[in-house]
Amino acid sequence: MRKILFVLVLAALLVSACSTAQPTAAPTQVPAQAPTSAPAPTVAPTQAAAPQPTMAPKPATSGVTLPEVNPLEVQGPIVSAGSSTVYPLSEAIAEMFKDEGYTGNITIDSVGSGAGFERFCKAGETDISNASRPIKQSEVESCQAIGREPIAFRVGTDALAVVISKENTFLTNVTKEQLAKIFSKDSVKWSDVDPSWPNRDILRFSPGTDSGTFDYFVEEVLGKKQELLLEAANLQLSEDDNVLVQGVLGSPYAIGYFGYAYYHENAGKLRALSIEGVAPSKETVDNGTYPLARPLFIYSTAKIMQEKPQVAAFINYYLTHVNEVIGKVGYFPASEEALNASKKAWLEAMGQ
Repeated sequence: MRKILFVLVLAALLVSACSTAQPTAAPTQVPAQAPTSAPAPTVAPTQAAAPQPTMAPKPATSGVTLPEVNPLEVQGPIVSAGSSTVYPLSEAIAEMFKDEGYTGNITIDSVGSGAGFERFCKAGETDISNASRPIKQSEVESCQAIGREPIAFRVGTDALAVVISKENTFLTNVTKEQLAKIFSKDSVKWSDVDPSWPNRDILRFSPGTDSGTFDYFVEEVLGKKQELLLEAANLQLSEDDNVLVQGVLGSPYAIGYFGYAYYHENAGKLRALSIEGVAPSKETVDNGTYPLARPLFIYSTAKIMQEKPQVAAFINYYLTHVNEVIGKVGYFPASEEALNASKKAWLEAMGQ
C-alpha cells in the first residue's frame, strides 16, 4: 500500500514539473524574433532623406544641351552686323571658332543695333544681327516684309557704364535725375546741375543715333526724349566707342557712356560713376540693383539657319561657349534660365 502511494505522489510531482516548465520556453522565443525585425525602422529614414530639396530649385529649362559642333567640319561664309556693344563679344567667339578649325570667312561689322537691323530686316544682307536692345515692332515688320521671322538669342548682360576721366575730382556718384540733367540741352555747365560743381562746360560724349546704347540711354534716363540730348551743347556722337573713350580722356570736365566692356578695357584711365549709389559690377548686375543693366542679343531666323548650316553651327557654338569668354570681354553672363531659353529656341528653329 505504501509503495502504491509513493508511486502516485511521484507521478504527481512529475506532472507538476512539466506543466511549470512549458510557460518559460515561450518567452525566450519572442525576444529572439523582435531584434531581427527591429532594423526595419532604421531603413525608412535613410530612404526618406532622398535629395529632393536640391532638385526642386532648378528651373524647368535646366540642362539644355545643344548638339556638338566641330568647327573643322563647318564650311561657308557667315555675315553679321550690328551693336558696337555686342561686337567685342562676337569677335571673341569668332576667334575661338577659327582657333578650333573653322576656315571660312566671318564678317562682323560694328555699325550700331539700329543700323544692324536695317541690314538684317530691310536689305536682307546679313545672317546675324547683333543688338544691345530688343528688336522693335517696326523692325519685326520690316523683317516680315522680306520673309524673315527674327529669333532672339540672349547671349549676356551689359552694365552700361557712365564714365569720367580719372582727373575729374568732383564726381563719384549721380542720381538718374542728375544724369538726365547732365545730358540735357537745359544744362550747359556742371554748376547748372549742382551749384557745388565747377562752373565749366559739360563736354558730352554719346553713341550715335543708330546705336542700341543710345536708344537704351534715352529711354531709361531721358524718358524717350532724344531731343534733350541731341540739342545739347558740346555734344559729340560716334558709333565707335573707342572714339568716345578718347574724348572722355581728353578733359576732366568730359562725361560719356557706353558698354561696360569698353570701360573694362580702359579701367586704368577711366572711372565708372555709381548710379543711385550703386557701382556697376557682376554682383550688382546679378542682384538687379544696378539701374542701367541691360540684355545683349544676337538675332537670326529659322530659314537662314536651315538653309545655311554654317550659321546654325556658329550660333550653336556661340550659345555653348559664350560664358567661357564673356567675363574676359567685360560683360556678365545671362541667367541660366535665359541662356537655356536661347538654346531651346535654337533647337526649335532647327526642328529638334
